[in-house]
Amino acid sequence: MTVAGPNSQAAGIIPRRLFYYNAGFLRQPHLRRILALAGYDLCLSLPGPEDGVVVWGRSPYARRGEAIAARYNVPLIRVEDAFLRSIRPGRLGDAPLGLLIDGLGVYFDSGTPSMLETILAKHSLDDSNLLARARDGIARIRTLDLSKYNLHRADAPLPAPGYVLVVDQTTGDASIRHSGANAARFAEMLATAQSEHPTARIVIKTHPETQLGLRRGHFTAADQTDRIRLLTSPVSPWALLEGAIAVYTVSSQLGFEAVLAGHRPHVFGQPFYAGWGLTSDAFPIDRRKRVLTKTQLFAAAMILAPTWVDPCRNRLCSFEEAVDQLEAEARAHREDRLGHVALGMRVWKRARLQAVFGREKSMIFQDNPTKAIAKARATGRGLLVWAGKEPADLPETLTIRRVEDGFLRSRGLGAELVPPLSLVTDDLGIYYDPTRESRLEQLIQTPLPPDAARRTEKLIAALIAARLSKYNLSGSLPDLPEGMRVLVPGQVEDDASIRLGAGDIRTNLALLQAARSAHPNATIIYKPHPDVEAGLRPGTIPDATLRGLANVIAHHADPIQLIEACDAVVTMTSLLGFEALLRGKRVTCVGAPFYAGWGLTQDLGQIPARRKQAKDGHPLPRPSLLALAHAALIAYPRYYDPVSRKPCPPEVVIHRLATGTDTPTGLGLRLLAKLQGRFATYSRFWR
Repeated sequence: MTVAGPNSQAAGIIPRRLFYYNAGFLRQPHLRRILALAGYDLCLSLPGPEDGVVVWGRSPYARRGEAIAARYNVPLIRVEDAFLRSIRPGRLGDAPLGLLIDGLGVYFDSGTPSMLETILAKHSLDDSNLLARARDGIARIRTLDLSKYNLHRADAPLPAPGYVLVVDQTTGDASIRHSGANAARFAEMLATAQSEHPTARIVIKTHPETQLGLRRGHFTAADQTDRIRLLTSPVSPWALLEGAIAVYTVSSQLGFEAVLAGHRPHVFGQPFYAGWGLTSDAFPIDRRKRVLTKTQLFAAAMILAPTWVDPCRNRLCSFEEAVDQLEAEARAHREDRLGHVALGMRVWKRARLQAVFGREKSMIFQDNPTKAIAKARATGRGLLVWAGKEPADLPETLTIRRVEDGFLRSRGLGAELVPPLSLVTDDLGIYYDPTRESRLEQLIQTPLPPDAARRTEKLIAALIAARLSKYNLSGSLPDLPEGMRVLVPGQVEDDASIRLGAGDIRTNLALLQAARSAHPNATIIYKPHPDVEAGLRPGTIPDATLRGLANVIAHHADPIQLIEACDAVVTMTSLLGFEALLRGKRVTCVGAPFYAGWGLTQDLGQIPARRKQAKDGHPLPRPSLLALAHAALIAYPRYYDPVSRKPCPPEVVIHRLATGTDTPTGLGLRLLAKLQGRFATYSRFWR
């Protein structure tokens, strides 16, 4: 029996049962998992007539499987990493996000057509939806600065533009030998680059594994001259390509990325991207006659050929979802690479903070500001400060990020010690403080990146369908009178968002009075804040005082059901106003929350002028609701999957919250939360 799939014809006949003889398949469970998700059963022993043999590419250990497949006359399937792999090389332990599972050959072996070459040669590659996805994909991985490996650094110094880029590879790599090349070809390539560009500077880019000391390259410092420079720093491939006037490669993936960046690279091997009219080939492949666009090349190599996996939800996924995951992992690596000293973090939060921000280097927690600053300086780390706990005199020479809960937080309250699934970091201010600019404000005003509108629309639709909110507390919907309904969400009156952004109206009673004055004939529905109802925070209004102001007091009600049942929301700074905007409701703000001042709400509070006009006084373009949602839900927060324990995109957290598959709060934390509730009067001692 064979496994059917979208590329089953191009990939050759692949039986369901595959026998392996490489120890790597035994030692690396992620490889077995991807193949299992793709529908294959991996087995030991010897194959039967309806089985196949799987090997890793053209590795030396593949010979065992090749011999057994030939002896038993069964199909041989070769597996290789896809072209967006991971943060680190596999030799450092990172699992791949995708595989090329090929029943014909292997993509870098020009001796025989592979699955990828068959797609490039025979697939129509003219579907408008496929090509639109490919165009967005090219733009997106360039914007996100993603490559096969992603240890490169934005701050790594680049050579001055105007150089010829020569790409080195690791010695003995199978992709060189099987692309019809050898070590001598690298010397020939360098000589040709010098001959064809006699006055230009030559920059030789070393391979990431060479930079890490894992494998030797073909070029060393001995190859440097007055106009040849060996570049060994971890620079961005895309930034490097941008400054090049020409690109020379044997068979490196950087040649493929050069095509995507608009170059016509000079190719001295026979890689998969050569022979399609997009490269200058020193050694053409006669059977490759078709002329393709870079969009078609990308569609085949990135969308059609690979099998991509979602490591958090443990399922196969699309190319776009794989990029979502790699984006989250790359952001975490880039922001946490140097490590953090954490200041002002409550003890119960530290485990989750360590899991989110301490993957690269364990966080150092310090309660004393002076000691925290000294430790950050001594270790070259940045300073993470819980928003609102920031000392007034932190030095500007340190990298300082303020931390707060994100807007898709958890199933349960932070005041009840439920750990968050999302956290925001802000190097400018913090989202709830309108007295100074925040990173979120800048993101809201930034044009949407490639493919962001489609992604954000799907994200909003998923949120609405799953009826998700910040805390996702269960509750019922009270009986509501017919007619115009106005929801007034109560807030915690000593909350920082009230102290900093509430304006003249800064109590729940004053808010209700303003709402009743503005809507004298409407049904006013007052929803007390969950922390207030739990007795954990101040803001209670006696029921006797509420009479005449609120028609309905929605105790312990589901906030999303209330939003859906109401026509409008009147709020100080509550996140329910943002959640109502996403659901198409009219929102009036008497304060200045992050979502006010952009033309999407009726604003009665004092809105910072910078949200309306540029520094030169000219009006700013008004961001769309999609831009606001993208900034608040995708670009600003970082998300953590408690099941896989990985950084993840918001789509994974939506899945966790919607299906209840996030990990439950531990018994110890629940008991501590109850104790905290019992002694809420003395909360100043732990808050």
